[in-house]
Amino acid sequence: MNLLDVEDLWVRFPTSSGMFEAVRGVSFSLGRERLGIVGESGSGKSMTGRAILRLIRPPGQVDAERIDLEGTNLMQMSEKEMRDVRGSQISMVMQDPKFSLNPVMTVGDQIMEAYQLHNKTNRREAKARAIEMLEAVSIRDAERVLRAYPHEMSGGMGQRIMIAMMMIPNPKILIADEPTSALDVSVQGQVLRIMDKLVQDRGMGLIFISHDLNLVADFCDRVLIMYAGRIVEVCQADRLHEATHPYTRGLLNSLPRLDAPKDRLEALVRDPDWRHQPSVSGLK
Repeated sequence: MNLLDVEDLWVRFPTSSGMFEAVRGVSFSLGRERLGIVGESGSGKSMTGRAILRLIRPPGQVDAERIDLEGTNLMQMSEKEMRDVRGSQISMVMQDPKFSLNPVMTVGDQIMEAYQLHNKTNRREAKARAIEMLEAVSIRDAERVLRAYPHEMSGGMGQRIMIAMMMIPNPKILIADEPTSALDVSVQGQVLRIMDKLVQDRGMGLIFISHDLNLVADFCDRVLIMYAGRIVEVCQADRLHEATHPYTRGLLNSLPRLDAPKDRLEALVRDPDWRHQPSVSGLK
């Protein structure tokens, strides 16, 4: 059984000029794998991640035939039931994770709160788990970091702390929304290796949302390419550079490559007909 099955997902927002459809009929599944979702800004990839956790607030509307978490339809759950799902079963690392931390609470209090919210335990055990989790994301001197405030941390440290906070409840699925976009290449590699090790060790499913096709090709197992709220192509990550859809080809050709240098990169030319093509299924 898949960890997650999403079928015919729509996200809509009413505007003064009519209904805006941010996600349009998206269907895909997630096993114990690293699934990449890529596309330009505004393609609907982040909205898809938020919609899975029903984090789209009114007047936004989320509709789907089903969003099944191991056979349980999240669309039929109450808000109270969804609060039990968020964190304990599905966690999400937002864009620029450091800025998702509460600036007036210590790092330790925030991580321990995330653990105690889903586990009936005392503060001593929560602290021990927090230290263990910080060490798992390669943070040295975890005791000192527990006592620190978010503003005292670098960008890379903030990313790792947020990943630790999302992983400490031991969820089945992690949704990572461009978690390394603000990092330099060396720190980015470290954070990706940490996430990969945690996912592999725990047998989790990972949805990795990014605009960086080269990064996704190297890191993920399977890739969904989104354009204008729809999936236009699905392919194995290691064969992404063999993609056939003109949008995917345009994105790839606009990126520099060390193995295929060009004097001049191509500009992406969009075809208006792409908006009207049906969404490709990513279901397995």
